Amino acid sequence: MSTPRPQAGWAKTSVKVLIFITCLSALLLMVGLTGCAGDRYNQSTGHRVDDNRTADSDYNQITAPRIKDSRTAVRVREALAAGADYKYDGVTVIASNGVVQLSGFVKTSAQRNRAGEVASKVVDVKDVVNNITVKE
Repeated sequence: MSTPRPQAGWAKTSVKVLIFITCLSALLLMVGLTGCAGDRYNQSTGHRVDDNRTADSDYNQITAPRIKDSRTAVRVREALAAGADYKYDGVTVIASNGVVQLSGFVKTSAQRNRAGEVASKVVDVKDVVNNITVKE
C-alpha cells in the first residue's frame, strides 16, 4: 500500500487562507489601535468641544508668568554660579512676578551683599529680597 499524496491544489489553498487570515488580523489590529479617535471639535466620548473655553485663557494667563519667573530664577542661578570669587552653592533662588528671593547660607556678609547685587542686575528682575544668612 502506498500513502496518499496531498494534492497540489491543497498547498495553494492553504497559503491563500493563511494570507487572508493574516490580512484580516492586521486590519482588526489597525482598527483596534486607532479606535474612535475624536477630531478637534468632537472628542471620542461624543461630547462637543467648545472653542470658547475659559479654561484655556485662564491657563495661559497663569502659565506665562510662571514660565517667565522660572526663566528669571534660572538666569539668577547662572549669574551667581558665574561669580569668579566664590560659588553660591548654599543659596536658593525663587522668583515671583519679577521679585527674586534669595535664601540660604554664605560665609561672609560681603558674599551676601554681592549675591544681592548680582541678582539685581539680571534681566527681568524688578526687586531682590535678600534673606541670605551669614554663617559665623
